[in-house]
Amino acid sequence: MSKYQSASPNVNMGGAKILISAVIILIIIAVVASASVKIVDSGNRGVLTHWSAVDLTNPPLDEGIHFLVPFQDDVVQLEVRTQKYDAQTRSASKDLQTVETTVTVNYHADEERVHILYKEVGLDYENRVIQPAIEETVKQVTANYNAEELITKRPLVKADIENAIRERLDLFNVKTEVISITDFDFSDLFSKAIESKVEAEQKAKKAENDLIRIEVEARQLEAQAEGLASANMAEARGEAEAISIINQALSSNPYYLEWLKTQAWDGKLPLVVGQGGTPFISIPVTP
Repeated sequence: MSKYQSASPNVNMGGAKILISAVIILIIIAVVASASVKIVDSGNRGVLTHWSAVDLTNPPLDEGIHFLVPFQDDVVQLEVRTQKYDAQTRSASKDLQTVETTVTVNYHADEERVHILYKEVGLDYENRVIQPAIEETVKQVTANYNAEELITKRPLVKADIENAIRERLDLFNVKTEVISITDFDFSDLFSKAIESKVEAEQKAKKAENDLIRIEVEARQLEAQAEGLASANMAEARGEAEAISIINQALSSNPYYLEWLKTQAWDGKLPLVVGQGGTPFISIPVTP
């Protein structure tokens, strides 16, 4: 009886060791499995590293599940969705006017070259690359224009800033989508001076347009006067020709004047006073 009692603890200890070993094996398997399986989230690309060194021989990993060599390989995720960065810079124009510029940049990391971006710049590329690029570019471009040109030639200034920022960020594998200059701010005194100048130019342009309109109207009136004079001359010539025809008729027909008198007669005979009175119209009698 004592022999069985002494063997029972040994059996229990052996079973416990087996259970512990099985648990340890399962834990190791789970750790190895978790280390060999990586998931790249949606909107990201994975940068593959070997012993913490970036693997440049393989392209970035796409979204989804990937199997790696456990403990040797790892994945660093970089977002490739569109992001926005707002920057406010203070610079000087060509005529030494202080300009505060607000620039908004929509950008994303180059999907095919995020591993190079991570290796050369790191995850904090917004502060290391984008912010300095915008500030330096805005200062360089605004220095090429005077303050008035920054207002009147805004599309050209915007194009220069966009092209310069795009070129600089392309060097770091960051793609720009939309670059917007939301505002140019100057001192109050300078802003009022610009407004006054623009208003004066608008008034001068209006006066010029009024002068052109008056000249056109004057030419139209002159043309109308010439047309009217021509019409009057034609009418005068017609009347002269009519008079000439009448004169010829009178000279060739002695009864023409008598006929004109009959046309002017109102049908009433004149009152004759005394003997020997005769009517004022003599009607010829044919023999």
